[in-house]
Amino acid sequence: MKMHFCIPVSQQRPDALGGRYVLYSVYLEGSLFCRVRYSQLHRWNEQLRRVFGNCLPPFPPKYYLAMTTSMADERRNQLEQYLQNLSMEPSVLRSDVFVDFFKQLQLSTFNIMTKKTSLDIFLPDGKSIKIEIVTSDTAERVLELVSHRIGLCRELLGYFGLFLIRLQKEGKLSVMKKMADFELPYVSLQNFEVENCQVGFRKWYMDPSLDSMLMDCKVAVDLIYQQAIQDIEKEWAKPTQAQREKLATLQKEDSQTKFLELSREVWHYGCLQLDPCTCDYPEPGCLAVVSVGNNEISCHITLPDDQTEDIIFLMNRVKCWQVTFLGTRLDRDGPPRTLNQNLELRFQYCKDSRWQWFVIYTKQAFLLSSCLKKMISEKLVKQAAENPEMQIEVPEQGKSRRNHIQQSQWKDYSNFLPRKSKISIKVAEDDSVFGTIKEEDL
Repeated sequence: MKMHFCIPVSQQRPDALGGRYVLYSVYLEGSLFCRVRYSQLHRWNEQLRRVFGNCLPPFPPKYYLAMTTSMADERRNQLEQYLQNLSMEPSVLRSDVFVDFFKQLQLSTFNIMTKKTSLDIFLPDGKSIKIEIVTSDTAERVLELVSHRIGLCRELLGYFGLFLIRLQKEGKLSVMKKMADFELPYVSLQNFEVENCQVGFRKWYMDPSLDSMLMDCKVAVDLIYQQAIQDIEKEWAKPTQAQREKLATLQKEDSQTKFLELSREVWHYGCLQLDPCTCDYPEPGCLAVVSVGNNEISCHITLPDDQTEDIIFLMNRVKCWQVTFLGTRLDRDGPPRTLNQNLELRFQYCKDSRWQWFVIYTKQAFLLSSCLKKMISEKLVKQAAENPEMQIEVPEQGKSRRNHIQQSQWKDYSNFLPRKSKISIKVAEDDSVFGTIKEEDL
């Protein structure tokens, strides 16, 4: 399953010898991840091929003459596709040559030295714990440190993840993004452009029935119990009055198992709710509150006449989707400036026996896309359990399930479009026309 890598802009930089080189801004899940030169990527590709052979996607070729604007744009597109296609191979994502390369790039891009430090981790009960880390520790490593600190069974790590969470007034919070295993939480937190953010530890599955897989670990039960309470308090999960009263009684009795059993009957239990956004259905500009989970996208829509309507899109009727940038601020020489978070997620859905496109305009489009991918991976796991001949790859579910991917209907289920013909990213000429480029930078 592709990761959301993109290279929407590039820069020319002067070198020490009076020449120029090109620096590409690589974004992951909509946030600036690192900056890298073509020559660095070229050497890295050669390292990868020594390990994995010729099964890797093609790497953009060198140019031995100065590039035109169209050639420069084509190379940027090719590098972007290379990273996206490379991320589809789980064995590459887990390899040392992949992880170490991006660790160093993240540190160097943001001028962060490798050193010991501490990191606050926001837990589902609303409290934080402080863990001792190294600035170069990946999210996978930090997740292991957190689980060790709180006593979570190691084999259940795949059911949890690290997220960037924005703490708001009156106890409200927004989940901004799910961290990739090779992402450096300390670096991402220091450079994320949203205020009041913290690294959060949350369960990472969208099917509420998977609660049953955690029932033998007291720490895991306590974690999902506390998250269930938190989700009800912040009105992500919406119990009826009768359910609310029964849940209050069970909470007072600290009957965690029975509380979770009843919670699974609550509307939107286990769903992730996005910040208020807009959509184009049933008409453009409608306000919407989107919840995703339990194999559906649920939209509470406010119509222009202030009437409200609840619309549910079932995942088994979703054919594909794409995330698109709607605008940009360019990186230029001098202080770095990054992309505007004007995003949309559009998905093709079978309604009334015909395929239609629906659009959600939200800054959390990448997070929404990650949730859709997660629901599909969980569905494939269920299908594999029902049909043992079907082998699948689910990277997030731990290191015990690493079989070859065999997907059919979901092979090209999602896409990321940083540029569109109708809504394109404008790139300034000095960011796309390359002048003198030395051989080592090709």
